[in-house]
Amino acid sequence: MRILAAALIAVVLWGASPVAAKIAVSSLSPMMVAILRTVIGGLVALPLAMLLRIPLPANRAQRRLLALSGFCGFVAFPVIFTLGILHTSANHASMILAGLPVFTGLIAMTWDRKRPAVAWWIGCTIAMAGEALLIFGHGLDRATGASIGGDLLVLASNVFASLGYVAGGRLEREGYSAMGTTFYGVGLYALVLWPLLFIVEPGTAPLAVPTGIWLSIAYLAVGATIVGYVLWYWALGQGGIARIALLQFLQPVSGVILAAILLGEEFGAIFITASGIILAGVWYALKANR
Repeated sequence: MRILAAALIAVVLWGASPVAAKIAVSSLSPMMVAILRTVIGGLVALPLAMLLRIPLPANRAQRRLLALSGFCGFVAFPVIFTLGILHTSANHASMILAGLPVFTGLIAMTWDRKRPAVAWWIGCTIAMAGEALLIFGHGLDRATGASIGGDLLVLASNVFASLGYVAGGRLEREGYSAMGTTFYGVGLYALVLWPLLFIVEPGTAPLAVPTGIWLSIAYLAVGATIVGYVLWYWALGQGGIARIALLQFLQPVSGVILAAILLGEEFGAIFITASGIILAGVWYALKANR
């Protein structure tokens, strides 16, 4: 029960991230938002790691997994995702992220050399058909605010997020703590990205940035990055990567609701149909993977 609760809390936190990112890119460039997300998260995470005396991974294999999970989760994913959210709606981004379990499960089973069940493939195929309808059928809906290019960037970010999840989940499974994976992953890459803050937008005055933008970035940095990843890596390691990953089919719920309330985003029949197909496919795959 604790494993499922941790995973669901992480999923709810991440569900709001497309809305927070959409708000942030209204005033700052996507690259600046992505870098700030990791740098601020690192400024919080590294002191916590030192305070809690969390050791670095003991062997080379674990350090490689840490480097991989950190790069995918705290560099590649936020950069590509935030570039995508600039050109699409938070609704579309939320539903495209619902396909994360497909990528995570496939990468995990390929890594472990397991053959997915036929029903799993059927469910994933249905989910991907829904993704295709969402991305390429948005022109049939008048109230989307999305673009094919933006949607494809968000879809591409799924690959890096999923690879990071699998690497982090394997670290937890091998006995390295989820907090260590998250704190050192975001902290080390924050140090790498820090100098870019003075290159991407050198003339940006922090006091000139609206408070709402900073709150959105703080949510991405602390809520979605630190709290979300700690809970998720722990749940993946304890409950099984392929099985727990499929709980992400619930992620779009909070995102779609918040997009309507905070951003006033509307959606039409194609969005509703595609969303139903995506969730049905992931649910079917979830049943096959029990």
